[in-house]
Amino acid sequence: MIKSTFSIKDLENLSGIKAHTIRIWEKRHHLLEPDRSETNIRVYNLHALQKILNVSYLKNTGMKISAIATLSNEEIEQRVRTQAESEHQHNLRLQELKLAMVNFDENLFNNVYDAELSQKGFDIVFYDLLIPLLEELGSLWQTNTINIAHEHFISNLIKQKLLIQTQVLDSHRDSLDSPPYILFMPENEMHDLGLLFLNYRLRSAGFHTIFLGASMKLDTLSFFQRNGQNPTFVTFITVQPTSKKLPKFLKKFNSKVNQAPLVLLGTKTADLDQETLTPNQKVFKSIEHAMNYFEEQLQSI
Repeated sequence: MIKSTFSIKDLENLSGIKAHTIRIWEKRHHLLEPDRSETNIRVYNLHALQKILNVSYLKNTGMKISAIATLSNEEIEQRVRTQAESEHQHNLRLQELKLAMVNFDENLFNNVYDAELSQKGFDIVFYDLLIPLLEELGSLWQTNTINIAHEHFISNLIKQKLLIQTQVLDSHRDSLDSPPYILFMPENEMHDLGLLFLNYRLRSAGFHTIFLGASMKLDTLSFFQRNGQNPTFVTFITVQPTSKKLPKFLKKFNSKVNQAPLVLLGTKTADLDQETLTPNQKVFKSIEHAMNYFEEQLQSI
């Protein structure tokens, strides 16, 4: 269900403007005119949300609130468009994506994405726009400004873009004769956006990848070694296994695949004691660090 009413705290979380400041602007400049609930609590509609996002955008370009407050809604929107045509386009795009998320507006999301993609490569769009959106999404979910449906909506749209970009890659070096990189998520781990992007990066660099996706049992991985494929396994760990169970997971992995190479990424790997890792297991803080390692391995073959 589309969220159509917002608390002042929601506006703060979405716009970055403190609730106290919004109240002052209401009294001093009549910037917003909230409705009141039966218990006399401020309630804002979608138009108010869009306006405060635009005000936040103009404020970040250096415009004073006293000047913004003299403008009509139409004039504010025109100023935003004018600024976006200059050096502040990125901030506006992020605001538009947040609005698309709140409204479950797939058309708006696609329009913003397509406009950015036409000017920049997918890698830049992913790092500069989609990752910041995901980071904000996490904090908005934690503060109950949005719910799990919003998270799933945005995550699945980004997945669609990743899958399309991966499909159209011209991977000249992707050969069934080369050792594969097996990308998988541990059992009960469902957050596979990072793994999907790594799969895209590997394919674009010409590596042979096999993407298994979310929640894979370790027992199934031995198949690739039995077939003599000499694979390197790659996984992201953000939720499961827990930090306490991670050493046991790594030990079980070695027993199932005869200590095949394993590359680990994800937030949970920060909790790993490096001394507990076996020589075949390597942890990287970022996709870029992992890609550097993969390229070095390729050059040494």
